[in-house]
Amino acid sequence: MTTPGDRLTPEQLRTLFLFEALDADQLAWLAETGRVEQRAADTVVFGEGEPATCFFVLLSGTVTLSRRVQGAELELARTDQRGVYGGATEAYLDVDTQRVYRNTMRAITEAEFFVLPAEDFAEAVRSWFPMAMHLLDGLFIGMRNTQTIVGERERLLALGSLSAGLTHELNNPAAAAVRATSVLRDRVAAMRSKLAAIADGRLDGSALHRLVELQEEAVARVAAAPKLSPMAASDAEDALSDWLDEHGVRGGWDLAPILVGGGADTEWLGRVRASVGPADLETAIRWLTYTVETELLMREIGEAVTRISGLVGAAKQYSQLDRAPFQVVDVHDLLDATLVMFKAKIPAGVTLVKEYDRSLPHVPAYAAELNQVWTNLIDNALAAMGEKGTLTVRTGRDGDLVAVEIADTGSGIPPEVRPRIFEPFFTTKPVGSGTGLGLDISYRIVVHKHHGDIRVHSEPGDTVFRVLLPLNPVRPPAPDPLPRP
Repeated sequence: MTTPGDRLTPEQLRTLFLFEALDADQLAWLAETGRVEQRAADTVVFGEGEPATCFFVLLSGTVTLSRRVQGAELELARTDQRGVYGGATEAYLDVDTQRVYRNTMRAITEAEFFVLPAEDFAEAVRSWFPMAMHLLDGLFIGMRNTQTIVGERERLLALGSLSAGLTHELNNPAAAAVRATSVLRDRVAAMRSKLAAIADGRLDGSALHRLVELQEEAVARVAAAPKLSPMAASDAEDALSDWLDEHGVRGGWDLAPILVGGGADTEWLGRVRASVGPADLETAIRWLTYTVETELLMREIGEAVTRISGLVGAAKQYSQLDRAPFQVVDVHDLLDATLVMFKAKIPAGVTLVKEYDRSLPHVPAYAAELNQVWTNLIDNALAAMGEKGTLTVRTGRDGDLVAVEIADTGSGIPPEVRPRIFEPFFTTKPVGSGTGLGLDISYRIVVHKHHGDIRVHSEPGDTVFRVLLPLNPVRPPAPDPLPRP
């Protein structure tokens, strides 16, 4: 190790991959301009947001790069590779941005750096590589703007599409609850009217008491009513309608479906007749029918509200807005939440098959970002199948890894383009139908951030994306390595 303040010789500089192609004059300039600096273990080399005054090249030691994300420090990379660099890496670009460090570098062990002042580094690059500078300016600004715009557009389109589906799913139970509430209001009013008719003095106290007991029994029958097949329900309605017609109750065909839905039968109607007598039978039955219908309507409202609550819960699980970014999660909860968001987008001709291994342990992960992976893979699978096919979501264990598979029966990925599917902006979809960022984002989340893997097997009728997540990843995971040329 050199002494702090020493300078490297041109020959020593040539051993660094960043400088190995420079000529003798350029190396001599670097040797004269740069200096060697040391940093003690567990110290900050440069801090995010501070003025970017120097360009650092690692000579020895171990360092990390990190950024602040929503108030928390997120480690991006950890390396001891000689020659990696950081700091004022954009000093030579002619862009209207504040010259600050984009991240924080920390020395984990005692570290040594070759350091160049930002102004000198920028001037050298501009004068030595003028053509490259024009290209880099255009490439940097263009790619940054394009990726920002396209990425935001893709997220907005995905969010809009999923939100539209969620809105549709919420609208159905909400409309059912509104309709049931309106009908319930009418039935309660009618029940009060019938009660007044029953209690006008024609029934003695004991008969009225028996009728109230039958009402309580009717409520209990609704709660325990079995789910009948269409054929069984039709037969039961015919039997009740015939009984009502035989005993002079008008509109039996209208009352029978409600009574059958509440679990009533002819034996129970016979007990009603025995309690109130033939003269008040129709009034009593209509009053009891209103009781049954109000219970059925309240059950419908309860189911609708429960459905709405479940959809809201799925949306919260999907967005993870109220959760810590890094947490221990059940991948099945994440998959189910994503599938709920996709429910309205799955065509009627596509069959969803879930093959879950519920014995899988929970996984330490960035849950919201894994949901983005499932979203991208499921959306691609649906696009590949069109209006008909089978979407399979499968989980299992592969050694120390949790495996999640998204499979479709679409046309498959051609072998000649398969090696490029994870490249940014590469897409097999028609022009205007895809941005080519979905699989790139998914790869970065799984591989770089979770230290997992994402693999693909594809042939016509059978395409499987297999996501592998470690059960004990290093925390926090690192999404990107330090830059290299």
